[in-house]
Amino acid sequence: MIYKGVEFTVTPAGPGIWAWQFRIGDKIKTGKTEAKLNLLAIRRVQLRIDRELKKAAQERLRDSGN
Repeated sequence: MIYKGVEFTVTPAGPGIWAWQFRIGDKIKTGKTEAKLNLLAIRRVQLRIDRELKKAAQERLRDSGN
């Protein structure tokens, strides 16, 4: 799946557990989330992507200011 230009995957890892992975730039982020529904797991990954994109943008601004 793609969210805001970031490709990510969400796969079942056990009952109610979902493994996720995405890459922003050269950084690969992985983890697991607990959710009964796959749509909830996907939404949680999308929120994580939002946080990481914001963090990456702040780092770029800080680096360009030096």
